[in-house]
Formats: sequence, C-alpha cells, structure tokens
Amino acid sequence: MTVSIAASGDAARAIDQVVPRLVADLVASGITAQDPDLWGPSAETEAASRLGWVEAVAVSRPLVPRITALRDELRAEGIDHVVLAGMGGSSLAPEVITRTAGVPLTVLDSTDPAQVTAAVTDRLDRTVLVVSSKSGSTLETDSQRRVYEQAFRDAGIDPAQRIVVVTDPGSPLEASATDAGYRVFTADPTVGGRYSALTAFGLVPSGLAGADIAELLDEADAISALLSVDIDENPGLVLGAVLAGTEPLRDKIGIVADGTHIIGFGDWIEQLLAESTGKSGRGLLPIVLDVDAPEITAGLPDVQIVRLVGSRDDERHVADGEVEITGTLGGQILVWEYAVAVAGRLLGIDPFDQPDVEAAKVAARALLEGDGGPVPSTAPSFEDQGIAVTATGLEAGSSIAQAVTSLLSAVGDDGYVAIQAYVDRGVNRELEVLRDVIAERVGRPVTFGYGPRFLHSTGQYHKGGPATGVFLQILADDAGDLPIPGRPFTFGQLIRAQAAGDASVLAQHGRPVLTLSSRDLPALADVVTAALSGPATTS
Repeated sequence: MTVSIAASGDAARAIDQVVPRLVADLVASGITAQDPDLWGPSAETEAASRLGWVEAVAVSRPLVPRITALRDELRAEGIDHVVLAGMGGSSLAPEVITRTAGVPLTVLDSTDPAQVTAAVTDRLDRTVLVVSSKSGSTLETDSQRRVYEQAFRDAGIDPAQRIVVVTDPGSPLEASATDAGYRVFTADPTVGGRYSALTAFGLVPSGLAGADIAELLDEADAISALLSVDIDENPGLVLGAVLAGTEPLRDKIGIVADGTHIIGFGDWIEQLLAESTGKSGRGLLPIVLDVDAPEITAGLPDVQIVRLVGSRDDERHVADGEVEITGTLGGQILVWEYAVAVAGRLLGIDPFDQPDVEAAKVAARALLEGDGGPVPSTAPSFEDQGIAVTATGLEAGSSIAQAVTSLLSAVGDDGYVAIQAYVDRGVNRELEVLRDVIAERVGRPVTFGYGPRFLHSTGQYHKGGPATGVFLQILADDAGDLPIPGRPFTFGQLIRAQAAGDASVLAQHGRPVLTLSSRDLPALADVVTAALSGPATTS
C-alpha cells in the first residue's frame, strides 16, 4: 500500500463507526463510477461535471511525452527558468510537486507589486512563463501575463516563444493564446481547479521544471484500485471518516508536517479541504501547523491533529486523539481527493462548488472600476506608530493595542483567527511569527494565509463556512508600484482593492475585520506582538 493511516481517540472511533456505513452505501465505487447522486439532489448538477479527477491518471498519461519533449526543446535553447502564473489549484499543486522533487519553479501567485517585479526581472532571458487558468479569465493571472508579455517585447523576445498556456478547452484564454501563437495545453474540463493536481494544471509546470511527472502518476495509479473498492481498508473512506465523522465533530483540522518527505503539502490540503467543505454555514477549517504550534498541545475539543509522517516502519506511537498519515506524493494526492469527497457527503454539502468565492472578486472590481458596488471606504480609521488602522465590523479604539484587543475579544469558544497578509511572501516571512503569538494569546486556532492567493483557497470557508472567524489583514504600503499593461489600474491598486473588497464581503457576512497597513512590516510585527503582551484575551 502506498498510503498508510493510523488513528487513535475520537478519530479511531469515527473510523470504526462511519467506514462500515460508507462501505454499505457503496460510496467508494460510486465516486469512482462518477455517480453525482452521492451528495444529494442539490449537488447533482455540479457533481455530474466535476468528477473527472477520478480518472486523471489515465487521461493525463499522454501528456507526459509532450511535456517532456517541450522541456527538452526549451532547455536546448537555454531556457531553463520556469515561472508559473496561476492562482489556487493552478499554483498550489505544482509548488508541492516541484519542491518535493527538489527542482526550481518560480510560483507567481500574487498581485503584490514588489513580488511581481522581483519575478519579472529575474533571468528574463532564460525564462519560460506558464500561464495557468481554468476559466481563462482569472484577473491575477491575466495581469501577470500582461506584464510578462510587455517585458519580453521590451527585451526583444517574441512572447510566442516563451509563453505556455494551460486552460480549459473553449476558454477565452485558449482562443487568445492560439491567436497569439502560444503553446497551449488544454485540461479536462470535468475536473475542478482544486482537484486538478494530476491533470495538465499540475503536470505541465512541474514537468517543464524537471519533476518526474511519470513517477507521480505511477504513485497515484498504485493506490487507485484500492480507492475504488468498498472495503473497510480503503484509505479514502478511512480519511474521510477521520475528517468529518467524529462526534462531536472536530471541525478544525490541524495539519502538521512531521517527518514527511513531501514539502508544503499542508498548503495544498488547505485549499482542497477549505474550498470544498466551507459552505452553507458548515465546513472543515484546515490549519497548517508547525510541530511546536500551540494548538497541538492545547487539548481543544474541536481540533483534530493530522500528522504527515515519514514511514510507518518507524513504529511511531500515535499520540492520543491524533492521526498519522504516510505515503507517496501521488498516492496521497488521490487519497485526499477521495477523502474530501467523502467528507462532503458526511457533512451534507456539495464538495465541488465554491458559491462564495466570486463575491470578493465582484467587490474588488467595484472598487477598481467605480461601478457603485457595495465597497467600503478605504480611508483608515486612525494611524498609530506609522501603521494605518481600518476597522470593518468592529470598534477599533484609538491605538493598535485597543484595535487588536477588540478583534481578538470577538473570538468565541468555537472561533478562530485568520491572518491575511497581502504582502510579498518571498521576503516578509517575519509576519508568520504572529500566528503562534496570537494562538498563544487567544487559546484558539489561528490560520495564516498570503493574499490574494488565499482568496482562491480558504476564502470560500471564511465567507461560506461557520460564522466564527475574526480576520486580521496586513497590507504592505509599498512605495513602489507596477503598471498593468492595458489596464487602468496598477498592481498596487489591484491588491489593495482585493483586500478591501474581501473585507467588505466578510463584514456583510458578520465577520469582523481589522486591517493594518505599513511600509515597515517587521516593525508592524513588533508592534502587534507588543500589543499582545498585556493581559490575555480569553474566549
């Protein structure tokens, strides 16, 4: 078996009680047969066109020699720097695949002007850009493509020789890319973005970067037969029961990389789990944790710890109430996809739609285009210690300490804090320390996501899941900016509109948002940490 799962406590009891019912209901074979009835009448239409991922290995096999041939052709021309412009599922899977394989891939999943500038000015003469967008109309990816096209032309390079497009057949991007003479790979349109790791969206950028994508498909193929069978040992059923079958439900899933060879897998799981389940006021909140995160030892009754470990041959002791999973990357990708589909059935939701993602996009466009949409004022409530403070849906007081205390005091016994950093994630890692600081302070789970990429991941859960979150936005007030060719707005204006638009939609859903903006992000982290040094906020 290429994937092994061990559990104790509530998770083990869920396996014992729920898996036999899933077996009796023929859930595994039903998923494999692409039966859309498994998630109820309201999900039937969407599910009928979103189950192609179960046969992704077979469908994707013919892509491997084509991708390999293109990689060899590019390298023969001295083009060995692969940049991926994509959001959500289009970027998260290739990032995990290439990091685990130890091959370089520059992932551009941001509209931060500093991060975009750093990417487009890095080895342009040796760069091939992979533009990945399922819909073909993703605003961030379109903006990234435009700036690279201009940079190539300014350098005397024909963009048609340097741009590779991955999109769904019939998308506007396929049409425009074909007209421009770009190389185009079309993906299976019956696979949603977050389930697309083993399709062209995962394979093209990873293969061009040098990952062994044939081996990845082999790993998934090795577990596929077991996943299709209605037996108690099916790891997709077992993991699905762990995620959504505990009683009472442990609806916060702490994902801990603890010995696994797979790098960054928690970030991929985060999108799959949050965007698939966070809707209709229900859902599972993934929290990517380090091995020493406060949540692990806090004994929180609604948190399920899942450790991604090395080998079961190590005879590790599974801590009480925890789960350990080991396996190959390809095998785990397919197991988690099955498991999340199973969890959707157990939760009574459609795991294939994302009804609340579009709202933030609409609000951001309203800000950029001034079309009278429901957008908030972008003027700060006040400034303190060089930090502009904007409160949406809460009283902020008149200092950083008062504003942060006000936000965290709104965290309930079943709540969580989401830190959303709209910054260059390549150089602002110091902000990540705030996650543990705040978790220690409130005694509740804390997530950390970089914007705008989390909008295509946990953003669905934030708005569609349980109304228990409070939100801390951090914005970089960059002195520099970068125009977007052919657009009336810049990258700086775009990312601020995305943050303000999401804050507006969160507030409409009754979620409080505190926005802190500064040019000195390390100082901002210090100020917030100092503000938390007073008496603890308890839920």
